Amino acid sequence: MDDIIQQLTAVAVADNVAHEQIMDVGIRPVWSPIHRLIGQAYTVRCPHNDNTMVHAAVYCAPPGAIVVVQAEGADFAVAGGNMCALAQKNGIQGFVIDGALRDIAEIREMGLPVFSRGLYPKPGLRGGGGDIERPVTCGGVRVETGDFVVADEDGVAVIPKADKSRVLSQIAAQFAKEKDISFERWVQNHCRALDKVLAPQNLSLWENRRVKV
Repeated sequence: MDDIIQQLTAVAVADNVAHEQIMDVGIRPVWSPIHRLIGQAYTVRCPHNDNTMVHAAVYCAPPGAIVVVQAEGADFAVAGGNMCALAQKNGIQGFVIDGALRDIAEIREMGLPVFSRGLYPKPGLRGGGGDIERPVTCGGVRVETGDFVVADEDGVAVIPKADKSRVLSQIAAQFAKEKDISFERWVQNHCRALDKVLAPQNLSLWENRRVKV
């Protein structure tokens, strides 16, 4: 499945998981064009105005992890340029943050992929609150450490770890099917499928389409 994993996109995952596994549109890339993130989540919860556990996570998360943060509020930055540089040095792929961060110019220059709800110039405090490696809610999606995350410019999708094999098999089948269908055949199938839906309106796209394929 390694070759399938490398081809994953948020769209491909979204086509094969429930709506509840797609983060809301407020979780967006902080720079563009951004590198795609594909890997396992490492979860962090930050209480309001306290980013202690993000500091801890950059040391505790395994190489290749994607740090997924639930922050209680977007009026404090959970990470900045130095934290992101340290995360990158320690092998962390990137961040998905339901909250804010700062130092966007530094983060963009280092090329670290970060998806967040926005930017805020003042950092949180290190008050000792929060959790790591416990379930969080990020962008409306429940995420556990070890869940599989795919984030790109189309959005962020999460595959629960218990469903990973099944979902990847479905995506592999989808890729194989799409590879064997030409655009012309896709248009034919598209028109005929729409005709079934539009039949009560006596409208046939297949018979009356302006562009012939």
